[in-house]
Amino acid sequence: MSDPDISVVICVYTEDRWEDILAAVASVRTQSYPALETLLVVDHNPALLDRLTKEYKEVGEVRVFANAGPRGLSAGRNTGIAASRGEVIAFLDDDAVAEQDWLRHFASGYADPHVMAVGGRTVPIWASGRRPAWFPEEFDWVVGCTYKGIPSGLVRVRNVLGGNASFRRSAFDAAGGFATGIGRDGDKRPLGCEETELCIRLSRARADAVLLIDDRAVIHHRVPEAREHFGYFRTRAYAEGLSKALVARSVGADKGLESERRYATRVLPSGVVRGLRDAALSRPGGAGRAGAIVAGVLTAAGGYVVGTLRARRGGATFSVVEIQGERDG
Repeated sequence: MSDPDISVVICVYTEDRWEDILAAVASVRTQSYPALETLLVVDHNPALLDRLTKEYKEVGEVRVFANAGPRGLSAGRNTGIAASRGEVIAFLDDDAVAEQDWLRHFASGYADPHVMAVGGRTVPIWASGRRPAWFPEEFDWVVGCTYKGIPSGLVRVRNVLGGNASFRRSAFDAAGGFATGIGRDGDKRPLGCEETELCIRLSRARADAVLLIDDRAVIHHRVPEAREHFGYFRTRAYAEGLSKALVARSVGADKGLESERRYATRVLPSGVVRGLRDAALSRPGGAGRAGAIVAGVLTAAGGYVVGTLRARRGGATFSVVEIQGERDG
């Protein structure tokens, strides 16, 4: 498929991010490779739905919808997929802005008919203006960004990262939509991994599926001040462990933790060594980064154990829905 039509889905939930939402939409509307449409999916917030509907009522390529499923990011994305008309559906976080050639790089990946998904690189914008000295790049996934350890260039991967990703429409026909009950739900515990579970499920449904990351497809993701603190770091790491337990329950531990094992045995030990070396050389933050990596691993492992026990007791549930949208009828 050459020059595919691309629909962009942005899921939103709070008026606190009003200016960020407007900036995200503006970055899509100024792409060098124009989007077919931008879909704003509002997660059970009538006031925000009304405000956005009024804001874009004269803008034909921007459409506003209410989340048609249960509260949460997964159901919001599924609503956007169902309403979209493009051959490719791209997802952008509501507190991020895309560089001008973002969609152009996504589109180029789909020249190969076996490519089912293309992700990009997400760069943090720290509220304080700079990365906290103690915050290891290996854990940038904590703030929704590309982390140290992901290969650079155009590479084949197990899964793309949901805030900066695109999928061929036929991927959802083959595998269904995002699983509800895994990812985020408004301001509750910062769970994730719904895109990981989907990508593994997709690869199982389509053995010939190719999933790529192209690090030229760049977005810049805002990191609020509250997420620059160790308390959030620890909370997010624990939530990641809980989420990984659900993924393992869905697709099996072999696939569900395949990339994580390489990350934990290769990338993280190197990060600890670098931190300790920097500390020995009296460089700022070295000991803090090493300690944060160790604490992050232990906290995520604890979350995984708790999540596994809950899953075995039937205390955690999720479901996969078949996407039925405008093209079906």
